[in-house]
Amino acid sequence: MSAVAYVPTLEERYRPERIRAFYESGVWFKDSFYGQARAQAERQPDKVAFFDSTSSLTFAQFREQILRLAVGFKRLGVQRGDRVLAQVPNITEFPVIAGAVSRIGAVIVPVMPIYRAHDLEHVLENSGATVACFAQSFGGFSYEDMFTQLQAAAPELRQLVVLRSEGTPAEGAVTYESLLVDGDLKALEAEAGPDSSPDDPFEIVYTSGTTSRPKGCFHTLNTVRSSAVQIVRSLDYSAEDVQFGPSPITHSTGLVTSVLIPLYLGASSHFMEKWEPSDGVRRVREHRLTAAVTATPFLQMLMKAFDPERDDASSLRIWVCAGAPIPGSVVSAATAMFPNCKILSLYGRSENLLTTLCSVEDAPERSSTSDGRAADPSVVQVVDAEGTELPRGEVGDVAYKGPSHMLGYWNNREATEELFTPDGYSRSGDLGFMDEDGFVRITGRSKDIIIRGGMNISAREVEDELLQNPQIANVAVVAMPDERLGEKCCAFVVPADDGGAPDLETIVAFLKERGIANQKLPERLEVVEELPTTATGKIQKHVLRAQIAEKVSAGV
Repeated sequence: MSAVAYVPTLEERYRPERIRAFYESGVWFKDSFYGQARAQAERQPDKVAFFDSTSSLTFAQFREQILRLAVGFKRLGVQRGDRVLAQVPNITEFPVIAGAVSRIGAVIVPVMPIYRAHDLEHVLENSGATVACFAQSFGGFSYEDMFTQLQAAAPELRQLVVLRSEGTPAEGAVTYESLLVDGDLKALEAEAGPDSSPDDPFEIVYTSGTTSRPKGCFHTLNTVRSSAVQIVRSLDYSAEDVQFGPSPITHSTGLVTSVLIPLYLGASSHFMEKWEPSDGVRRVREHRLTAAVTATPFLQMLMKAFDPERDDASSLRIWVCAGAPIPGSVVSAATAMFPNCKILSLYGRSENLLTTLCSVEDAPERSSTSDGRAADPSVVQVVDAEGTELPRGEVGDVAYKGPSHMLGYWNNREATEELFTPDGYSRSGDLGFMDEDGFVRITGRSKDIIIRGGMNISAREVEDELLQNPQIANVAVVAMPDERLGEKCCAFVVPADDGGAPDLETIVAFLKERGIANQKLPERLEVVEELPTTATGKIQKHVLRAQIAEKVSAGV
């Protein structure tokens, strides 16, 4: 195996006194992933831990399968510190894979199913993964064919593991089931060897690539799990909850909320393999699901599919929207449609997972006007270009310090050093402001500024106003090149279903009525059926910028 240029360490990221403080506060603790599974199996062996549309695992089965697969991986030659990639849909095998990899001290590399060869080539090269686990096919796409081709160009990728295979796997590949080693559990414990520590490397989760090639965020179990603990405390989760998991469990949001929270509490978690709104409504009703954490579009689509005469969502008590601020109109409409359910906002990123959130104790309007505040013992500041904290109400870069910081970017020392400040904060690149009560509102990305004739324009400010227009379902405002001014505003608009598409004159008049300065007004309108997004629901503005730049260049 080729040498890895840079492996971040716990000592590099956290001083001893900070580590002690996190343990004392309970957001970090000594149980390993497998240790938690074993404890839940002893406490409630027959309770369902995870279930999807075709399979389920009790806590006893979950613990046993982790151990059997861990030994299977070890017999394959997986060693402590090796990276094991898992690109699977939301199915019960994934938490088993994550637990088994952790049990033998290896590192899981979760990858969302939407990614194809171009992105996988980068992830394989950057991570140096030696094993890849994947569903044979899903959504009409053959992952087996893709990984067979990728393996030929990835010399470090020694072994392919095929899940839910039909027939004989590709030459040289093995099935997931074949790695579930038979034998006495006590003997398998001995063969698996020492368990990992929660402060050992646990995962490399790749950023969603909204602006550049994905970077690998290198986490311990405790740095990831601390977000789960903080969410549990803020949202009054209990073992009685049944988590709904339509968000990809091979990315930050789904992993924390649909795998680690249920494991921490001994609650049940339902995985939805592929999002379909009507089926989502059915599953909420059928399984009496109580909580969900998703990107805002999931909630909007659920509302559109919900029929109050036919459907029942009375079991829902919280629906948390992440990935982008929730329009106030969505909060109001969802609260009216689901009166038992609190609609809450959350802001986070792969580098530190949870940054801010609204709790169940906060006033309902907080989710309409903010993205929440830091959960103890995390600290959030809004800083200027030099890193100096700004007065309340002023817009700047949102910076985080706390227990869920990644150790660094895997194999990327330069990007890690650019991200972290000497006093332990990381700057998000997201613009926002903090009010007098500590609530943060994200207004856009620092790279999401349109510079028109030297004037900085926040795209988010214009978008927030346009979302108040009933003719507009969704919008993204981006910079388009201009010879005289450098940049101008271009609005990409998705029309609402119940009205015709607005024209440029209409939206300009609408914004003027709402007091938007002339310099901030869009000077071009593109009407589209949908906006390009990552699997976590973030709008890919770099795609839109490229599209409009090409049109302007071509004189279209």
